[in-house]
Amino acid sequence: MDCLIIFSRYPEAGHTKTRLIPALGAEGAAQVQQQMTEHILARALQLQAQQPLAIELHFAGGSLTEMQAWLGTAINLHPQSEGDLGIRLTTAFANAFQRGFRRVVTIGIDCPAIDRDLLQQAFAALESAELVLGPALDGGYYLIGLQQPVPELFQDIAWGTGQVLKQTLAHAQRSKLIVTQLDPLADVDRPEDLPIWYQSQATNETNLAL
Repeated sequence: MDCLIIFSRYPEAGHTKTRLIPALGAEGAAQVQQQMTEHILARALQLQAQQPLAIELHFAGGSLTEMQAWLGTAINLHPQSEGDLGIRLTTAFANAFQRGFRRVVTIGIDCPAIDRDLLQQAFAALESAELVLGPALDGGYYLIGLQQPVPELFQDIAWGTGQVLKQTLAHAQRSKLIVTQLDPLADVDRPEDLPIWYQSQATNETNLAL
């Protein structure tokens, strides 16, 4: 079976989406974090309805009880490991493969354009590619998928900078991995990115009305 891992945070005001606080306030930024998580989770569940798929949400902040009160007990919830993003990704992939999953894809919740079809495309790419990446327009990536653990992909990466994708591809080249890249998409990280989120919400409302 395949596994989709979603990285998110408990939406506690002042501790999440902090770069949006100047525009939205602490409560508003936390609300966006909550809405974006629910948005991505809904897309993941759409894919799960079509094909065998385990969905895990790996969270930071909050407790398991708080996460279950928010998202329910049907979602597999796992606390993220300690350390930087590279360590947390390494651990998440290693644990998933140890649990016997065949293909593992990890995403965040910052890219509202991620949908069922794109996730399906990512898993399909891993039939032949050893690494699939979804490039973000800011120089990072919004999705990464593997057939097996490759911890070196997450080492010596300047996380949070525009060099993340470039450095990851360099590691992949050194490891002689077969790589597939998906379409570049925009993340929502800063106040100037908020129109991307609002547009995605307006599109959702339009689709629901049809």
